[in-house]
Amino acid sequence: MTSSDLNDPGRRAFLKRTGLAAAGTALPWALNLAAIGDAAAFNGGSNATDYKALVCVFFYGGNDYANTVIPVDIASYAQYNAIRGATNGIAIPLASVTAAPTVLSPATPDIPVDLQGVQRQYGLHPSMTAMAGLFNAGKAAVVLNVGPLVKPLTRDQYNASATIYPRPPQLFSHNDQQSVWQSSSAEGTKVGWGGKMGDLGMASNPKSLFTCMSVTGNAVFLSGNSALQYQVSTSGAIKIQAARNSTVFGNAALPGIIKNLVSDVSPAHKLERDYNAVTSRAIGAELDVSSALALTAFTAPATAFPGYPFPTDSLGKQFEMVARLIKGRDVLQAKRQVFMVSIGGFDLHDNLIAQHPALLKSVSDAIAAFYKLLDDTDYLPASGSNPAVKLSSQVTTFTASDFGRTLTSNGDGSDHGWGSHHFVVGGAVNGQKFYGTPPPVSDKDTKDGAGKYLPENQWHVGQGRLLPTTSVDQYAATLARWFGVDDSEMATVLPNIVNFNNVTLNWTGGSLLYPKYLGFMK
Repeated sequence: MTSSDLNDPGRRAFLKRTGLAAAGTALPWALNLAAIGDAAAFNGGSNATDYKALVCVFFYGGNDYANTVIPVDIASYAQYNAIRGATNGIAIPLASVTAAPTVLSPATPDIPVDLQGVQRQYGLHPSMTAMAGLFNAGKAAVVLNVGPLVKPLTRDQYNASATIYPRPPQLFSHNDQQSVWQSSSAEGTKVGWGGKMGDLGMASNPKSLFTCMSVTGNAVFLSGNSALQYQVSTSGAIKIQAARNSTVFGNAALPGIIKNLVSDVSPAHKLERDYNAVTSRAIGAELDVSSALALTAFTAPATAFPGYPFPTDSLGKQFEMVARLIKGRDVLQAKRQVFMVSIGGFDLHDNLIAQHPALLKSVSDAIAAFYKLLDDTDYLPASGSNPAVKLSSQVTTFTASDFGRTLTSNGDGSDHGWGSHHFVVGGAVNGQKFYGTPPPVSDKDTKDGAGKYLPENQWHVGQGRLLPTTSVDQYAATLARWFGVDDSEMATVLPNIVNFNNVTLNWTGGSLLYPKYLGFMK
């Protein structure tokens, strides 16, 4: 710590000195206190007349893309089945997909075409009937082969110089790729693109503290340069325990000191005044959240939203809490919000067939319950001047994960990969469509006479690990533009987007366009 930091009377410096800003997820009330300290300087007037929210659903562990969005056209399924093992392997039987039914049915003009000009057809895992229903009703889209990229990249380039052809840091590493997905930087970064959107959206929220809200603990995705995440649990507001506990940081005297600081109406010292003000606002914020949630209080045995039963697992409870916070948005004085929920357990090196279905069903059912609730104006009327607009058109849910996984089986599961397929759900989504480029179903390494990979092998980097043909930056930029981020500000939120501004990549099979915006939002 420098002498200038010690002399800085600002809230951030004070919170750092008291240890609150570095308390970590073990003390979420302390992180909330730090967020409040910073947020006070950025409270602004409302620039928006409507309401918009993004909800990120993060699959921790790396989702197996091939058993989530399954190729079901005859040729592709035959390759998938051969690679994944038809007997005692990890392939999903085609009959299970058609019987569920979870075959995805885009309109004829929107049938996806791969880089060889072949029409492709997909279905979802049989446990994802609710998600398939949303897609076929035009309320969900699938974005194919998304992953972190620095610049467009072919497999030949990937195998060449990393200096000439840069790629994301620490590929295939859980912690690093979670961070790269959420922030475009490796583990240790402090700011995510959800938080950066919050930075720009804060001016629309008189109570800017509630711009970025997490129901899943601390995550870099929601941390901005100005906007810091406010955490809640599935039970409600996290109490400011510093003045309630018998000890703080193991010190029995500190709670009494904190109580005296907060109760002192005119402390003499600048730092005491700051702490008094920050803690008082923290308690006020806790009351605001509790008041907002009281609008949808649980009354046993009914849920907060009778008739819309959310799954009773952790993800279902997280989504229900987000729904309650959205219903209380007027109390929170929020017009632009970014939420995060999550589900773990996807690192299935083994037991893929046994454990993956329940995870996908949880995701499918929770997102569908959330969407259907938002679509019911009796529970959640929309915000804005047009009463015909439903809240389902003002809230967009999207998925993310560490990475995809290998197409090949390691015997009972799959290993760490790169690109994956993702879902976007909401009334503002141009649904019943696929976006991005269908990847070849291949695990081969065959090259031509010039030593270049054959076209069908160009878009994986071994064992069917997809080489992304759509970057996270393109995916995020499309969401950010809908959220209200101006094109001139996009590089502030997503610095690498300048490398995907309608760039064409030439490769052995032709050319591939990387549009800045993918078109899945209305």
